[in-house]
Amino acid sequence: MSAPLILASTSRYRKALLEKLGLPFQCVSPEVDESPLPGESAQALVARLAFAKAEAVARYHDRGLIIGSDQLCVCDGQILGKPGTVEKAVAQLMAAQGKSVTFYTGLCVLDATSGKAEQLVEPFTVHFRRLDEAAIRRYVEAELPLDCAGSFKCEGMGIVLFRALEGRDPNALIGLPLIGLIELLAHHGMALP
Repeated sequence: MSAPLILASTSRYRKALLEKLGLPFQCVSPEVDESPLPGESAQALVARLAFAKAEAVARYHDRGLIIGSDQLCVCDGQILGKPGTVEKAVAQLMAAQGKSVTFYTGLCVLDATSGKAEQLVEPFTVHFRRLDEAAIRRYVEAELPLDCAGSFKCEGMGIVLFRALEGRDPNALIGLPLIGLIELLAHHGMALP
């Protein structure tokens, strides 16, 4: 690979996903204000933030392919963020019971040399089972998904919360849709086996 690959993120989840591709890369914190604009949809917000993260890192690198990503989940038209506390996580999961929650992951690959950017927004829908508050609280206290949008870790015990998953890449739930990333990297001339 002639140019370095840079992940514009300090997320341990995104880092672990990118490691699956077996490519050398570095992680750099993008330092971006993630506040939504008035009236901005979830899809528009994650697309804008993925690009903004890649662009912020590109300011300090004159070469390389920079990967920016951002994720939100939407339940009943409301954007759910990272809960931060056990009580907020329990409340988010109680509100999602028996419903479908859609995750939108914005992805951007930016060539720091040319400024060329390729982007996509990957949707993934989770259909929740109905569980009582005691079961939800046991899950939250066991796994502590306090830094996860939607209050679960699908790569862990969170799978017990679902009745079905719908989308082309379950990695999108963790924050980095690898199928889409491979496509965007190919558009920049990087071939993977």
